Amino acid sequence: MKKKKMRKGPFQIMTFSAIGIANAAVDIGSLNVLLVLFPTDERGILALYNTIAYSLAVANSYFWNSYITFRHSDEGSNRQRIAFILQGIVSLGVNNLVFLGANQLFQIIEIPRWLRYNLAKGLAMFLSFTASFFMVKHFVFRDSSKK
Repeated sequence: MKKKKMRKGPFQIMTFSAIGIANAAVDIGSLNVLLVLFPTDERGILALYNTIAYSLAVANSYFWNSYITFRHSDEGSNRQRIAFILQGIVSLGVNNLVFLGANQLFQIIEIPRWLRYNLAKGLAMFLSFTASFFMVKHFVFRDSSKK
Protein backbone atom coordinates (compact mmCIF):
# COMPACT_ATOMS: atom_id res chain seq x y z
CA MET A 1 0.00 0.00 0.00
CA LYS A 2 2.81 2.40 0.87
CA LYS A 3 4.56 1.68 -2.45
CA LYS A 4 1.38 2.54 -4.39
CA LYS A 5 1.03 5.84 -2.50
CA MET A 6 4.63 6.76 -3.28
CA ARG A 7 4.05 6.22 -7.02
CA LYS A 8 0.73 8.07 -6.99
CA GLY A 9 2.30 11.33 -5.78
CA PRO A 10 4.99 11.64 -8.48
CA PHE A 11 2.56 10.35 -11.15
CA GLN A 12 0.01 12.99 -10.15
CA ILE A 13 2.56 15.78 -10.26
CA MET A 14 3.93 14.55 -13.61
CA THR A 15 0.53 14.22 -15.30
CA PHE A 16 -0.81 17.43 -13.73
CA SER A 17 2.29 19.20 -15.05
CA ALA A 18 1.90 17.74 -18.56
CA ILE A 19 -1.74 18.76 -18.64
CA GLY A 20 -0.66 22.11 -17.22
CA ILE A 21 1.58 22.64 -20.26
CA ALA A 22 -1.40 22.03 -22.56
CA ASN A 23 -3.47 24.39 -20.40
CA ALA A 24 -0.72 27.00 -20.61
CA ALA A 25 -0.82 26.78 -24.40
CA VAL A 26 -4.60 27.26 -24.37
CA ASP A 27 -4.34 30.09 -21.82
CA ILE A 28 -1.51 32.12 -23.31
CA GLY A 29 -2.58 31.32 -26.87
CA SER A 30 -6.11 32.58 -26.25
CA LEU A 31 -4.85 35.72 -24.53
CA ASN A 32 -2.49 36.50 -27.41
CA VAL A 33 -5.19 35.93 -30.04
CA LEU A 34 -7.48 38.37 -28.20
CA LEU A 35 -4.67 40.92 -27.87
CA VAL A 36 -3.78 40.65 -31.55
CA LEU A 37 -7.40 40.96 -32.68
CA PHE A 38 -8.40 43.64 -30.16
CA PRO A 39 -5.29 45.44 -28.79
CA THR A 40 -5.73 47.33 -25.52
CA ASP A 41 -3.94 48.67 -22.47
CA GLU A 42 -7.14 49.14 -20.46
CA ARG A 43 -7.00 47.14 -17.22
CA GLY A 44 -10.66 46.12 -17.30
CA ILE A 45 -10.42 44.76 -20.84
CA LEU A 46 -7.12 43.04 -20.01
CA ALA A 47 -8.83 41.39 -17.03
CA LEU A 48 -11.69 40.28 -19.31
CA TYR A 49 -9.27 38.82 -21.88
CA ASN A 50 -7.32 37.09 -19.11
CA THR A 51 -10.54 35.70 -17.63
CA ILE A 52 -11.66 34.31 -20.99
CA ALA A 53 -8.25 32.72 -21.64
CA TYR A 54 -8.04 31.32 -18.10
CA SER A 55 -11.59 29.93 -18.26
CA LEU A 56 -10.81 28.03 -21.46
CA ALA A 57 -7.72 26.56 -19.82
CA VAL A 58 -9.69 25.59 -16.68
CA ALA A 59 -12.30 23.75 -18.74
CA ASN A 60 -9.49 21.87 -20.49
CA SER A 61 -7.89 21.17 -17.11
CA TYR A 62 -11.05 19.73 -15.57
CA PHE A 63 -11.64 17.43 -18.51
CA TRP A 64 -8.12 15.96 -18.61
CA ASN A 65 -7.36 15.93 -14.87
CA SER A 66 -10.63 14.20 -14.00
CA TYR A 67 -9.92 11.45 -16.57
CA ILE A 68 -6.18 11.05 -16.04
CA THR A 69 -4.49 12.67 -13.03
CA PHE A 70 -7.20 12.20 -10.40
CA ARG A 71 -9.22 9.40 -12.00
CA HIS A 72 -8.93 7.22 -8.89
CA SER A 73 -10.78 9.83 -6.84
CA ASP A 74 -13.05 11.35 -9.50
CA GLU A 75 -16.61 10.67 -8.45
CA GLY A 76 -18.22 12.97 -11.02
CA SER A 77 -20.39 14.22 -8.17
CA ASN A 78 -22.00 17.62 -7.83
CA ARG A 79 -19.77 18.23 -4.79
CA GLN A 80 -16.69 17.73 -6.96
CA ARG A 81 -18.02 19.96 -9.73
CA ILE A 82 -18.89 22.74 -7.29
CA ALA A 83 -15.55 22.37 -5.51
CA PHE A 84 -13.75 22.52 -8.87
CA ILE A 85 -15.65 25.68 -9.82
CA LEU A 86 -14.83 27.27 -6.45
CA GLN A 87 -11.11 26.48 -6.75
CA GLY A 88 -11.25 27.78 -10.30
CA ILE A 89 -12.67 31.08 -9.08
CA VAL A 90 -9.96 31.38 -6.41
CA SER A 91 -7.26 30.50 -8.94
CA LEU A 92 -8.75 32.98 -11.42
CA GLY A 93 -8.52 35.67 -8.75
CA VAL A 94 -4.87 34.81 -8.16
CA ASN A 95 -4.25 34.75 -11.91
CA ASN A 96 -5.92 38.12 -12.58
CA LEU A 97 -4.25 39.85 -9.63
CA VAL A 98 -0.79 38.60 -10.59
CA PHE A 99 -1.34 39.28 -14.31
CA LEU A 100 -2.54 42.86 -13.77
CA GLY A 101 -0.01 43.60 -11.02
CA ALA A 102 2.96 42.20 -12.90
CA ASN A 103 1.82 43.95 -16.08
CA GLN A 104 1.72 47.26 -14.18
CA LEU A 105 5.18 46.65 -12.73
CA PHE A 106 6.62 45.69 -16.11
CA GLN A 107 5.03 48.78 -17.63
CA ILE A 108 6.75 51.00 -15.05
CA ILE A 109 10.14 49.53 -15.96
CA GLU A 110 9.27 50.07 -19.64
CA ILE A 111 9.21 46.51 -20.94
CA PRO A 112 7.64 46.47 -24.43
CA ARG A 113 3.90 45.69 -24.49
CA TRP A 114 3.91 42.20 -26.08
CA LEU A 115 6.77 40.98 -23.86
CA ARG A 116 5.20 42.62 -20.80
CA TYR A 117 1.87 40.86 -21.32
CA ASN A 118 3.49 37.49 -21.86
CA LEU A 119 5.88 37.76 -18.91
CA ALA A 120 2.99 38.83 -16.67
CA LYS A 121 0.85 35.98 -18.00
CA GLY A 122 3.63 33.45 -17.43
CA LEU A 123 4.07 34.54 -13.83
CA ALA A 124 0.30 34.51 -13.28
CA MET A 125 0.01 31.03 -14.77
CA PHE A 126 2.81 29.66 -12.59
CA LEU A 127 1.36 31.02 -9.34
CA SER A 128 -2.24 30.06 -10.11
CA PHE A 129 -1.06 26.61 -11.34
CA THR A 130 0.67 26.03 -8.00
CA ALA A 131 -2.36 27.15 -5.99
CA SER A 132 -4.67 25.13 -8.23
CA PHE A 133 -2.73 21.89 -7.83
CA PHE A 134 -2.99 21.97 -4.04
CA MET A 135 -6.66 22.96 -4.07
CA VAL A 136 -7.56 20.30 -6.67
CA LYS A 137 -5.57 17.58 -4.91
CA HIS A 138 -6.72 18.30 -1.36
CA PHE A 139 -10.15 19.85 -1.87
CA VAL A 140 -11.70 18.79 -5.17
CA PHE A 141 -10.39 15.28 -5.91
CA ARG A 142 -9.43 14.26 -2.40
CA ASP A 143 -9.38 10.51 -2.07
CA SER A 144 -12.64 9.60 -0.34
CA SER A 145 -11.25 6.13 0.52
CA LYS A 146 -9.04 7.81 3.16
CA LYS A 147 -12.08 8.78 5.24
